[in-house]
Amino acid sequence: MRLVSAFVPIWVLTSLGYAACRWGLLGEAGASVLGRFVFHLAMPSALFLTLSRMPLSGFAGRSLLAFGVSTATVVGLGWAGASWLFDREPGERPIRGMAAGYVNSANLGIPIATQVLGNVSFLAEVVLLQVLVVTPVILVALDRHSDPAGRVRVRRIAFLPVRNPVILASLLGVACSAAGLRPPSAVGASLALLSGAAVPAALVALGASLHRAAPSRAEPAGSAELAMITGLKLVAQPLVAYAAGLALHLSAPQLLAVVVCAGLPTAQNTFIFAQEYGVGETVANRAVLVTTTLSLATLAAVAALLG
Repeated sequence: MRLVSAFVPIWVLTSLGYAACRWGLLGEAGASVLGRFVFHLAMPSALFLTLSRMPLSGFAGRSLLAFGVSTATVVGLGWAGASWLFDREPGERPIRGMAAGYVNSANLGIPIATQVLGNVSFLAEVVLLQVLVVTPVILVALDRHSDPAGRVRVRRIAFLPVRNPVILASLLGVACSAAGLRPPSAVGASLALLSGAAVPAALVALGASLHRAAPSRAEPAGSAELAMITGLKLVAQPLVAYAAGLALHLSAPQLLAVVVCAGLPTAQNTFIFAQEYGVGETVANRAVLVTTTLSLATLAAVAALLG
């Protein structure tokens, strides 16, 4: 019950963000500005501080392996399902796979981990796994299919960390941890203030985005396909993570962390990548919206069952 009650602030702040956007309290650009503040400043600060203080030897290898197994399984199923069940073009399949298995480890992951798990240590490891392993695989596939000659733009992928503040902050945090470096006290205090704003601002921005999200009509996205992606994301991935965790003999707290992180909704990066490459934009948009809305209930159920 304690874990389930941890979702109350999440529901309250998300509802406030929705109401504030609906009533026009944030202005026309308020919701997007708040989202950019979270993505470019608050969230990177929180991840940097967490990773820079985490000894590299403290990484949870078996837990991360269980999460990785769930990600690989579900991304693969979503990718294959787009081909076998819905006959999607090769260039669209990576977006379906990403929508099914790439979790929102930043905007929603940090508030969930903070409230339910008590810290973001394991979530930071999930961020690195997705950044260093899953993202390059997706981008290589999208690049290859978007180029007429089937070439991969290596320079574009190599400079991804520089263009993405969440990735850059995570990598800098790991580097500082490896080198034993700590930021000066004034810098650390400033980052701590910014990171403290990450959770409430992210939840308010999430609620605002749920009100503002409107799928494009330019590209049809069938309900059957969306149902498959939603089922893979919110049901199959947590179940695979749970089975993998049991097989690896994880402790109860480790198992809870793995399953909760696996049950996070589709990341907004899925829509960003779809928009960038011009493939699967509608299904990515709807997958983010639907899984984000339903995950607040499914994650509470996970916490109740495993807590």
